[in-house]
Amino acid sequence: MAYSGTLIALICGALWGAVTMIVTGVTLTLVTGAVAVPQIGAAALAGALHALILVWRGSQRLDLQIQLAPILIAFVVIMGASFAAPFALPLDTMSLWQGLAILAFLAALAFANMVCLKGVPLGAMTRYEREVVYIRMLKGIGFVFFTIIVALPFYVMVMTSLKSQQALLANPLDLSVNLTQGIGALFRSYVELFTKYNFGTYLTVSAIVSVATVILTLLFSVPGAYAVSRLRFPGRALLSRSVLLIYMVPAIVLVIPLYAVFSQLGLRNSLTGLLIVYPATTIPVALYMLQGYFRGLPAELEEAGLMDGLSRLGVIMKITLPLSLPALASVSLYVFMIAWNEFLFAFMFLDDPDIFTLSRGVVALNSSEVPRQHLMAGAVIATLPVLAIFLWFERFLVQGLTAGSVKG
Repeated sequence: MAYSGTLIALICGALWGAVTMIVTGVTLTLVTGAVAVPQIGAAALAGALHALILVWRGSQRLDLQIQLAPILIAFVVIMGASFAAPFALPLDTMSLWQGLAILAFLAALAFANMVCLKGVPLGAMTRYEREVVYIRMLKGIGFVFFTIIVALPFYVMVMTSLKSQQALLANPLDLSVNLTQGIGALFRSYVELFTKYNFGTYLTVSAIVSVATVILTLLFSVPGAYAVSRLRFPGRALLSRSVLLIYMVPAIVLVIPLYAVFSQLGLRNSLTGLLIVYPATTIPVALYMLQGYFRGLPAELEEAGLMDGLSRLGVIMKITLPLSLPALASVSLYVFMIAWNEFLFAFMFLDDPDIFTLSRGVVALNSSEVPRQHLMAGAVIATLPVLAIFLWFERFLVQGLTAGSVKG
């Protein structure tokens, strides 16, 4: 069956009109606290007409002068079809925020239609051309969907942590923030976490445990992965294939016998016990990741180093490790995140609040005696360091991919 570009444009525009209106309406509700009901039908009509005009004029380019007329028509349609209430709110209610929401809707609609309908003609389209448009639409919807899944919980977490107890009791679903209350009142939950709930100690303990886990993991996994990838010894293939078998055993199965053994050895309720368990769970995956990277390095470089008089350890330190910085950074980040976020072993082994890790400390806030905004503030504090470290490491990962190449 032959489809024309006109039909494809109408379908694409209506879809993006509905999607962008829903996202904009939900965002308006979260930001202002006013219940916005997106007028999906009016938005779909505006989106369809906007897309049709783009295809008719052949103006799928990011040019304000070209895009202005279709955007104005979409604005007139959305306001007329919704009777000047695209969010089912009177225009005198949250006028500034509604205006910003309408501008955001029009901008998102124009961008989505422009990207998806690039190169689409008014007449008949080939199968390949249709599939390209379908793939663009699916990619865009997938991007919006997963962005909402990631951003919405974090937004709820942050906004709840900035609210007062009275505001939460008055309307728990109102996620707007009163900026007029002052900086001190806005961040009261964070201040009280460090002054009343010992959160500074939790951060320090988690940082020490996580960094120590990374160091211990690299100390054992680097020589182990190098041996498996470079040296020949009996059982090498079996060790290489079975290194991840520990992950076939659920942690909940291991925690009970470990609890009993650590209690008898006096290692329970101590950081030493965690520094035994954490590397034991991270070394196998570090071995697996590093041995694959070591195998990809040119063996001729190491042989040249051995011929120049370097020992095997010298080859590892001066040749292999500098060339493996991207892999080492990836493994370090992965291990750090595991140790930072680990909860089960910390919950079972630690009873003393003075040595609680951050995840254990956040759970300790989950009680009727602690306000909910303090719990959300603790969750934000637990999330931000890992996010910052990941963004910082990502720069070095990209640099490391182009460093250490063989020069002829």
